Amino acid sequence: MKVRFTPGRVRARIDDLELAALTRGESLETRVEWPGGGWVLTLDPHGDTLSGDAGHLRVGLRARLPELLDPAQEGVTLNGPPRVTVEKDFGPQHG
Repeated sequence: MKVRFTPGRVRARIDDLELAALTRGESLETRVEWPGGGWVLTLDPHGDTLSGDAGHLRVGLRARLPELLDPAQEGVTLNGPPRVTVEKDFGPQHG
């Protein structure tokens, strides 16, 4: 998963294997830790809400998975705050 933070917004780009993991019910998580802090982003296929606490942002995708699985859709956006976009990034990396 690739993550980009901009003011008021988080963008996560997932590949085909990560989307398959979400459809199997597996959460995706990425983290960065440093002395005294850090942050974590979790894409949760079982959750329905967007919540944040102490550097951990949890994005519930259960209701949005059908839309994310639609080949005609590039991704989904959840209006936060923060606004979170999850985009499909299917390149030749697993060919």
